[in-house]
Amino acid sequence: MSENPATVEKCLRMGAGFSQADRDWIVTQFATLDARLAGFHADSTELELSVKDREAKGQRVTLECWIAGRQKIVTTSAEEDLRAALNDARDDLRRKLNDSKTRQEPRNNKHLRVTTPPGEPASIDELAEELAAAGTKTDER
Repeated sequence: MSENPATVEKCLRMGAGFSQADRDWIVTQFATLDARLAGFHADSTELELSVKDREAKGQRVTLECWIAGRQKIVTTSAEEDLRAALNDARDDLRRKLNDSKTRQEPRNNKHLRVTTPPGEPASIDELAEELAAAGTKTDER
């Protein structure tokens, strides 16, 4: 874990439709994201929250996340209730962060995966014999 882990408190910027006065209750509402963000450095992580047509029938909440070395993640919600829209965008961001982490793990990256041929695994003794035989063959050249 980094020395300066990212948190909503450190990384959230209020965009269009929100004021600094909204920030505290939104940070509290988004606190569940902190555990997911903690694996990233605060200096290389940014969140921006904005809303279009706040409290109107067609309101749209947008939550954007930038993490250095990763693609930008954008989540939106068209829920009519502002708190519900915020929760929806927050939960969607958490899912996308989890998906992003999963894609970066070796089991999902064929270039990083170590594959073994099908069949029964060889014993240590069999592997040692194969290595010794291979060493002998190269010595004969």
